[in-house]
Amino acid sequence: MPAIAIIGAQWGDEGKGKATDLLGSSVDYVVKFNGGNNAGHTVVIDTPDGKQEKYALHLLPSGILTPGCTPVIGNGVVVDLDVLMEELDGLEARGVDTSKLVVSASAHVIADYNRTLDKVTERFLGSRRLGTTGRGIGPTYADKMNRIGIRIQDLFDEKILRQKVEGALELKGQVLTKIYNRRAPLVDETVAELLKHADRLRPMVRDTGLLLNQALDRGETVLLEAGQATLLDVDHGTYPFVTSSSATAGGACTGSGIPPMRMDQVIGIVKAYTTRVGEGPFPTELFDDSGEHLRKVGAEFGTTTGRPRRCGWYDAVIARYAARVNGVTDFVLTKLDVLTGLEQVPVCVAYDVGGVRHDEMPVNQTDFHHAVPIYEYLPGWWEDISGARTFADLPQNAQDYVRAVEKMSGARISAVGVGPSRDATVVVHPLI
Repeated sequence: MPAIAIIGAQWGDEGKGKATDLLGSSVDYVVKFNGGNNAGHTVVIDTPDGKQEKYALHLLPSGILTPGCTPVIGNGVVVDLDVLMEELDGLEARGVDTSKLVVSASAHVIADYNRTLDKVTERFLGSRRLGTTGRGIGPTYADKMNRIGIRIQDLFDEKILRQKVEGALELKGQVLTKIYNRRAPLVDETVAELLKHADRLRPMVRDTGLLLNQALDRGETVLLEAGQATLLDVDHGTYPFVTSSSATAGGACTGSGIPPMRMDQVIGIVKAYTTRVGEGPFPTELFDDSGEHLRKVGAEFGTTTGRPRRCGWYDAVIARYAARVNGVTDFVLTKLDVLTGLEQVPVCVAYDVGGVRHDEMPVNQTDFHHAVPIYEYLPGWWEDISGARTFADLPQNAQDYVRAVEKMSGARISAVGVGPSRDATVVVHPLI
C-alpha cells in the first residue's frame, strides 16, 4: 500500500485533524512530520450514548484517537517534552489508550532557552513581529540547521547532552543577557529539565524511518499528517510570515524518512472560506460584519493560542497554488455548513495588482501584499446541511458552490465537511 499525505492548502486550521481522523480507521500508521506544539487541531467524536467528545491536540498525531492505529511523531517535528507528557496524561485520564505512540530518535527537542529567545525576539521586533506563538519552535529549527540542536536520542546519553547544552548556551546565554537583558538558564537547569522525562520517553523511541518503510513493505497504509499549511511553509509560504518547517508534501518525505516514490496520494484540506492567524498578507480578509459572522459561526479561535482567527472568503488562487506545489490529488472541503444562511457567497478567482489581473500567485511578496481580490458571487442557501451524508442531500445551491470551487481549484473535491462531528462528512469520492 502507498503512503498518503494530508496537507493544509491555506494558512492552517482547515480541519486536517478531522480529515485525518476520518481516514484513521482505514490506515495503520498516522505520522506527524513537521512543526511542534505551535498549532493544534480539534477532533470531535460521537460517543455510544449520543454525546460528543471534543479533543484538542497540539503535538500528538490525531491518529492517537483511533483504536488499532499507530501514531508516530516523525523526525521533522520539534518536541516540547512537557507538552508531550501533558497531552498523554490528559488523554489517558479520559480513557484513551496512548501506549502505541512512537517517537523518532532524530526529532529535535525544544530547550528552555529557545522558548525564552522566541518570546523576547518577537517583542523586540515590535511592529515588524511575525506573530509567532512564542513556544520556541523557530529557534529550535534554527538550532537544527546550525547543527547545534538537541535530539531525542541525546537524552539517553547525559554526557553528550551536557556537551550540547554547554555549546548552545555559550552563544545563547550571551544573547539573552547582553542583548535582551534576560537571565540565561544554567547548564544544570537545562539538563535537568530535559532529562526529567527521559525514562518515560525511552520505550516510545524508535528509528521511525525504518519502522514506516517496513510497514509499507508489508502492505500497510501510512498516513502523513502535516502541521500548519502550504501558505505557512518556510519555502513555499508567504515568507517571512511563515512557520519554520516544511508543511508541504515534500516535507512529508523529509520529515518522516519515507521516499517520494512511495507516496502516490496527496489530500489537500481547504475550508469553504479562508482564515489565518498571525501577521502577513491576506487578500480576501474581511474587516466587516461578514468577517465577524464567519468567525462566530465557524468558532474561529486558535486551538493552541485561543487567538481570534482572521477571516475571509474562499481564495481559489491559493487553492490552485497549493494543488500545484503539493501535487494534490484530492481536496477535502471543510466547514461548508458555516456558509449556510448567506444570500450570496463570494469566491476570489483572481487578483488585481496595480490594474493587472493575476490568475496565479504573484511572483513577489510586494505584489501579493497589494493584491485586491476579484470575486465571483455564487447564490447561497438557507437549508440546514449538517445532516447531509450524500452529495444529493445538499441543497442545489450548495452543490453548485462545491462544483464551482472544484473547477477553480485544480483538483477534485472528494469530501465535504458539513459539521464538526466525526461523521458529519459527505464523501463524493472514496479517499482510500
